[in-house]
Amino acid sequence: MMTHAAYDCDVLVIGGGIVGLSTAYAITRTAPGTRVTVLEKEWGPARHQTGHNSGVIHSGIYYPPGSLKARYAVRGAAELVDFCAAHDIAHAVTGKLIVATGSDELPRLHALVQRGRAHGLPVRELGPAQITEYEPGVRGLAAIRVGTTGVCDFTAVAARFASEVSTAGGRIRYGAEVVAVDRRPWGVAVRTADGEVVRARVLVNCAGLHSDRVARLAGDDPGARIVPFRGEYYELTRPELVRGLVYPVPDPAFPFLGVHLTRGIDGTVHVGPNAVPAPAREGYTWTDVHPRELAATLAWPGSWRIARRHWRYGAGEVRRSLSKGAFTRAVQRLLPEVTEADLRPSPAGVRAQAVLRDGTLVDDFLIRDAPHTVHVLNAPSPAATASLPIGREVARRALLRARATGWTPPAVQSGHCV
Repeated sequence: MMTHAAYDCDVLVIGGGIVGLSTAYAITRTAPGTRVTVLEKEWGPARHQTGHNSGVIHSGIYYPPGSLKARYAVRGAAELVDFCAAHDIAHAVTGKLIVATGSDELPRLHALVQRGRAHGLPVRELGPAQITEYEPGVRGLAAIRVGTTGVCDFTAVAARFASEVSTAGGRIRYGAEVVAVDRRPWGVAVRTADGEVVRARVLVNCAGLHSDRVARLAGDDPGARIVPFRGEYYELTRPELVRGLVYPVPDPAFPFLGVHLTRGIDGTVHVGPNAVPAPAREGYTWTDVHPRELAATLAWPGSWRIARRHWRYGAGEVRRSLSKGAFTRAVQRLLPEVTEADLRPSPAGVRAQAVLRDGTLVDDFLIRDAPHTVHVLNAPSPAATASLPIGREVARRALLRARATGWTPPAVQSGHCV
């Protein structure tokens, strides 16, 4: 039987993105005194999905009632605004327009109105004249305005989580890539690339783009593979053309929201993203190719089934990636005045999309438990928006597993309530 002193920590979190750090933050607040360690392979927090997104605080309007995405996004958006205000993190609640530019989109727009109201969101329907009151340069047949959408600096949010964890006594180690996981009856032992071994009662896998790989290292079959999709952005050289956030009506057959316009907290306006298959999990350009990762993606049956099912959509995305003119024409559906000269390249992001063997794109958050482990296997957008409730849920599961080893939260040991 392992003694308490033999463990290096009670809960070990792999991944220093916003979900991993939110989980560590939630543990330190739920069970003060719990020994938490976060291992992150990069030399700082939020270096991948968290640090390469559009910075939008999503309202939750797109997600089916009852789904984790809907529940966590609606709750998380309000909590995130409060967190940013409490910690002096740049943010703004601007509202956004979802604009129908074709008659075929009107039924989908109406369905979004009903869904938004089912979620209790402030949704206002707009006609063409009302659209131009909010966004003079935008044209559409109809639109809805969702008042709770906003923008913030998610990298700063993640950094604040990290600071709070450290202040509470947690340990965050950067430059610590996990290369082996050994699960034992007493817990887990993790080895990093530099040879350090960390022993913990419970392992939490928040590795994002590498979450399925970490699950397999632990001996678990994730049931899905991460297929990376690169989202490419442009920056608008005439930011005065856009006042806030403008989105198209999404295609429900695909989990991406389409090319949209986002005025960030710094006043810049980003246009995008499109979504193209990435030849590496951290493939931010076409030249970022990782042969072994590409081979693994191509070997997964679900990848080919996605291609067969969505080849028309995918071909359009690739065309917009390779042709600035095609990308510009997509933007002109919302913003007719924009020209190719108004768009300059901006850094891309990569979405960690879990795909099932049959080619199904996992649409909801996917969290799975295993002995001494909790795996977060699918947490794309709106995970940053929902980071606080997701972190609490993952923390709850991790602490339950820690208790199963005979561990008692320190505050309980000392007679205080948790």
